[in-house]
Amino acid sequence: MAQAHFSAELLEEMNLLCLYNLDTTQEGLKVHAGSAEASAVAAARRLHEKGLVTQADGGYLTPLGREAALHAQELAGLLDPAELTT
Repeated sequence: MAQAHFSAELLEEMNLLCLYNLDTTQEGLKVHAGSAEASAVAAARRLHEKGLVTQADGGYLTPLGREAALHAQELAGLLDPAELTT
């Protein structure tokens, strides 16, 4: 089995997923091509192609996207002890 690693592209996708507010389904993201980093625009497009967000420029999380965002946010919390609260 090949050893898993996070490519720069996957990290950018996870960073976008971590921006979503999981407390509501009524709040999305808009990644503006004119003002966002090109890597963030490309990550939003890839998330859309994977069926995780509703629009190529962000939009809302799909049910699968919500699950992915939950895992990404949990992983970020586990790996960054500064983010953990007691």
